[in-house]
Formats: sequence, C-alpha cells, structure tokens
Amino acid sequence: MKKYTITLASLLFLLCFTSCKNTSKKTPDTTEDKTEENQPDETVYASDVIPFFDDWKLILGDGSNAGIANKFENKDFFYTTNDGKDDWVVFKAPNGGDTHGTSNNTRTELAQIKKWYPKTADDKLTATLKVMNVSSTGDARVAATHAVVVGQIHSADAFENEPLKIFYKKFPGHTKGSVFWHYEINTAGDDNAKRWDYSNAVWGNDFSVVGETADTYPEEPEDGIALGEEFSYEVVVKDGIMSLKFTSEGHETKTFTKNLLVSEYVTKADIPQQTRDLFFPIGQDGVERKEAYAGEGCFFKLGAYNQTNGKSPDVNMNWCSGAETHGGDIQKQYADGNYAEVWFKTASISVSDAAVSNEGYFTKND
Repeated sequence: MKKYTITLASLLFLLCFTSCKNTSKKTPDTTEDKTEENQPDETVYASDVIPFFDDWKLILGDGSNAGIANKFENKDFFYTTNDGKDDWVVFKAPNGGDTHGTSNNTRTELAQIKKWYPKTADDKLTATLKVMNVSSTGDARVAATHAVVVGQIHSADAFENEPLKIFYKKFPGHTKGSVFWHYEINTAGDDNAKRWDYSNAVWGNDFSVVGETADTYPEEPEDGIALGEEFSYEVVVKDGIMSLKFTSEGHETKTFTKNLLVSEYVTKADIPQQTRDLFFPIGQDGVERKEAYAGEGCFFKLGAYNQTNGKSPDVNMNWCSGAETHGGDIQKQYADGNYAEVWFKTASISVSDAAVSNEGYFTKND
C-alpha cells in the first residue's frame, strides 16, 4: 500500500485553492444572503443627470445648506424625474418655510462656491429648463406674485445685490407666462433700502405688468412661455460686460448686454419711468454707485427661487405676496399648488482662473 504524506503547507494551499475556486464560480443565480449594502444603488441622482455639482453648494427650501450635492437627493426639494423621454433635475420651493440669509423667499437653489470680479471675469452659465408650477395664490397687484427666479448673478460683498435675476411668471388661468430679467442697482451710499430693479421683457411681459385688483389679472401675453415648455438661457460675463441669450423653439431668440462696471443710473434723472412708477411709491428711489459692480465679488445661482411669499403686501407692495402658506406646512402647500417647481435638463458652468473662494458668503448667510 502506498502512503501519501500531506504536509501542513500543502493542506493550507489546498484549503485556500478550494475556497477561492468556489467563490469564483458563483453565478448570478447563486443563492446568497443579499444584505442592503450588497444591493446596487439604482437611484438616478442630480449629479448623474448634470455632472457639474463640484462647483456649487445647494440651499434647500427649508433654509439649510446641503453642501456639494453629488449623489444627493431630498424628496421634498431636490430630486430627479423622467418625463418619458429625458431625465430632469427637480428644484422645488414652497411659498412659506425657512429662508436662507435675509431673503423673504424660500429657495431650492445652487450657489457657486467661487466668486469672480466682473472686471477680470471670463465666466459662463448655461441652462435648459422648464417651469412646472408657480404659486396658485397671492395678491395679483404685487409684481413678484406667481413668479420664480431660475438663474441669478449675486454679489457676495457689501450689500449683496443682484445684477441679474431671470424670472418666469404666470398668472392663474393663463396658459402662457412671461420670461424677463432684472438688473438691480448696486446702491450708492449706506442705505440699501433705496435699491430697485429694472425689468427687461424676453417673452411676454416684464415685472411691472400686474393685476388691477388682488384677484384680477392682466391680459395673457401672446408670445409667452407655457408651463412645461422648454427654454434656455446663456449668461456670459467677460471684461465687465454681461451678455445674455435666451432661446426657445418657436420663439424669437433674444440677446441683451449690460455693463457691470459703469452705471447708467448715477442721478435721479437717469432713473427710467418703469422704476419711477413701480418703486418710487414705496420709497425705493436710490441712485447707483458710478462704478456699478466693479470691485464686487459676484457668483452664479441656479434653481427655483420662489418669489411668492405669505407676507402682507402692506409691508412691500412689490415683493410681499400675501399668498397661502398653511403656516409653513410644506405638504399642504404642495397639495394645493402653493409652491414653485423648476426642472432642469442640462446646465453648464465655466469658471475663470481668477475666481476665488466664496466661503465668506456662506459663513455669513447659513
């Protein structure tokens, strides 16, 4: 009889080989304990749809800063959906809730983590979007009612004013709404309560077209944009000039430019009639510093900045809507249309080498 001798080393080798061999032969239908951590994450995140979130912090409709939103969602404010054809990133903000910074309004909005200076800027923001809802209630005499801001340039310094706000506004019962953009002056002196906006129509009306009474509405714009209708904007700031381009299938392409280094509004005689009619009655009649936004760190924002709120129009007849907020109950507001909702399909950002950290803005406002 032959004798076989197995050394300890040989035994260990065989055991290891057997174990490795068995593992490598597992097939997809092999029965095993499938714990939650072994499951693949099938969620489509916003950063899967538009991979540019390294450049932003996300402010939610409850006033909180969610930070850089890679692989992040919040079912109340920020998530993705599919319309049967494309994936979209959803930004949602109620009429009433906790706000960010000193604003009257809630927002679910991206804020750029770097700031740049208009004089040396070579920065760009683009987006393709559709607005799915604006508030169902509010005082129609208040210019901001039934509106949402879908893109901004914001100042990080001094008064933190806004040389650009891109609006969508639609009155109840209308099929089409208006797209317009605002320039807000960078107020001269120490009293920023005197600041005002000048509104430029893109498609439809500008900000100043309001109802004659709280619950009557102006005529619907013929060339407006419907809820759910796609449009795109492009914002470029280079060598102190802000250039805007708006496009939408079936609508005329519109372009605008604005000098951010030299003001048009350094005396009261320079202030346009639209502003005199809309803002002078509430005491907002200031002038702008001669150098406008020169020397001010600025940054992009993108999302749903709801312009309708529950504050009384007696506080400010342009910005306080008197809309339904259900005491801040988000789900009740969502149930009866008292919110803003914007879907983005594509977006991009280009940041110049001269841009610097914007952390001071978040430290001040979070």
